Amino acid sequence: MTEDAQPACPGASYAEIAAVLLAAKRVLVCAHVTPDGDAVGSVLGLTLALRKAGVDAVPTLADHHAAPSSYQFLEGFAEYRASSALTPADVFVALDTPNLRRLGVSEHLAKDSSTLVVIDHHVDYDGYGAMHLVDTAAASTCSLVWGLLPSLGVEPDAAIASACYTGLVTDTGRFSYGNTTPHALRDAAAMIEAGAPSRRIFTRVYESRTGASLALLGRVLSRITLANNGRIAYSWMTDDDLSETGAVAEDTENIVDVVRQIGRVDAVVFFKQQHDSVKIALRAKCPTLDVAAVAHTFGGGGHVAAAGAAAPLPLESAIKAVLAQLPGSPA
Repeated sequence: MTEDAQPACPGASYAEIAAVLLAAKRVLVCAHVTPDGDAVGSVLGLTLALRKAGVDAVPTLADHHAAPSSYQFLEGFAEYRASSALTPADVFVALDTPNLRRLGVSEHLAKDSSTLVVIDHHVDYDGYGAMHLVDTAAASTCSLVWGLLPSLGVEPDAAIASACYTGLVTDTGRFSYGNTTPHALRDAAAMIEAGAPSRRIFTRVYESRTGASLALLGRVLSRITLANNGRIAYSWMTDDDLSETGAVAEDTENIVDVVRQIGRVDAVVFFKQQHDSVKIALRAKCPTLDVAAVAHTFGGGGHVAAAGAAAPLPLESAIKAVLAQLPGSPA
């Protein structure tokens, strides 16, 4: 982490973002709907850092329900406040969120706050916000929060480092994805040096499944199907699978990455039928395949190698529609 490092894309510098945050009386911090490790880690990491700098910072959610309990070991997790209990602030910070729609139930707070600041690393960031620090080369949004600390005048402690490390380790697939750059690994080392307990974080995030979640995983793995002349692998689940196994919604977070382990395919897709829509998680294994472009077709987005969307379709129709957009489709 160096103070003079700047994002690769046009926008505000770390120093300019920090100046706005430090001048604020109150800051609301939020990430995208259905938050993952990078969303939770960046929100808590920035919240803790701002509080350490003397700024009144409040973390909130883009959903009505709580953040995944798999991240409740992080300091500050219990500080989340529902958007319905909040009023607009001097500054609203949208983290890991490429468009306003992904702020869900907190979108109105973002629009009505005096200044909307965006910190993100998605290639499909659409330019919203009064100020933005968007670096598509960053391994995670937590990496950007980490890079912001010197400009905030904050020396990272174990709590901040743990939150940022959690986002970095999850968004790099445990340092196995193509975004595992030398810079990302240097950040990881600095986070560990600052007190992030890497082994404990790995255990809490990846090795703490319940029996019910493993039963659900077993169902999903048993349904893996090859399609598009063997170039695509997909699986699926329904709300009934949750009720029948006793699993909960957050148990589905990393399932697509288990399905991704299948070899000799260009991409994998995991379909989650929820009420009257289907959530779609896509992961590319072919380096030239852009699954974010596929997600855009269904109103979603993400990264070139990892993206998602939601389609208001029956499960079978959603599967057919997505496969038609992927390599090897006869359509």
